[in-house]
Amino acid sequence: QVQLVESGGGLVQPGGSLRLSCAASGSIRSINAMGWYRQAPGKQRELVAGIPNSGNTIYADSVKGRFTISRDNAKNTVYLQMNSLKPEDTAVYYCNTHGVIALGTNNAMDFWGKGTLVTVSL
Repeated sequence: QVQLVESGGGLVQPGGSLRLSCAASGSIRSINAMGWYRQAPGKQRELVAGIPNSGNTIYADSVKGRFTISRDNAKNTVYLQMNSLKPEDTAVYYCNTHGVIALGTNNAMDFWGKGTLVTVSL
């Protein structure tokens, strides 16, 4: 019922910037938290940044000072502004929604986007 649509990935040079967007759609009553994960080739998926309803953001140490996560609750959309990109940032980035409650229910569920590829290379 709930779908996540990611956009903004692509090829960028080191030092460049990209802005990822993820919009959650469906019969949603509330979302506790939204975030971004990434998975590089041969590595496990890791949390990049998260933002709960409180607004208290969390970032992986590797992206602190370079990435900024934000959300628009009215649009059920989360963004990831990525600046000063490095080759090490190359990965498939996945949008995640945590604690999603659908209209007419009391069941909290998590959802994942299909992923968008970010490639940082000369």
